[in-house]
Amino acid sequence: MNYVFSFFILGGILAAAVNGRIDVITTAAMTSAGSAVERAITLIGIVSLWLGIARVAEKSGLIDTLSWVIAPFFRWLFPSIPKGNPALGSILMNLSANMLGFGNAATPFGLKAMQELQKINKDPDTASEAMCTFLAINTSSVTLVPATLIALRASAGSKNPSEVMGAVILATTCSTLVAIIGDLVMRTINRKGKSK
Repeated sequence: MNYVFSFFILGGILAAAVNGRIDVITTAAMTSAGSAVERAITLIGIVSLWLGIARVAEKSGLIDTLSWVIAPFFRWLFPSIPKGNPALGSILMNLSANMLGFGNAATPFGLKAMQELQKINKDPDTASEAMCTFLAINTSSVTLVPATLIALRASAGSKNPSEVMGAVILATTCSTLVAIIGDLVMRTINRKGKSK
C-alpha cells in the first residue's frame, strides 16, 4: 500500500507540475488539512463521550450485570471462555461500542478482550476459537446507530445525516449473520480435522 499511495501522491504532484497547476496541490493540501482537524475534533468528542460512559458503566457494575444477562448467548458463541472471565466484559463493551457506531472507542475494548483471551489460550502461538469468533463478529459488527458516520455526514454538510441508518442496520446485520455462520462452519471443519 505504501507504494500505491506514494505513486498516487507523486503522480498527482508531477501531473500538476507538468500542467502548470502546482497551486491546486497547495490549495487542496491546506483545505484537506483544515477538514481533517475539524473532523478529528468532532470524533474526539464522540470517542470521549463513549469512553466516559463505558467507565461509568464499568465502575457501577453495569458491565457485569449485562455480561450476566447475555451470558447464555455468549456461552453459545464462546463456549471455551470460562464463566466470569474478564474477557466477556471486554467483548461486551467492544460489541456495544460497535453497535452504537463508535468504532474508534471500541478498539481499546477489543485489544483488552484479545489480551484476556490470550491469557486462557492453550496454544499461545495460534489463535483460539474464541479469538477467531470474536474477530469475525467484531469485524462484521451489527451497527444500530452509526454515530460516527452520522457525525461525519453532519460535519460534511449533509441535510439529513441520519438517513443512512436503515441501510447500515440491514447491511451490518447481514454481515454479522454471515460472520457467525462462517465461524461456526470453520469451527466444525477445524474440529473434524483435529479428530482424525
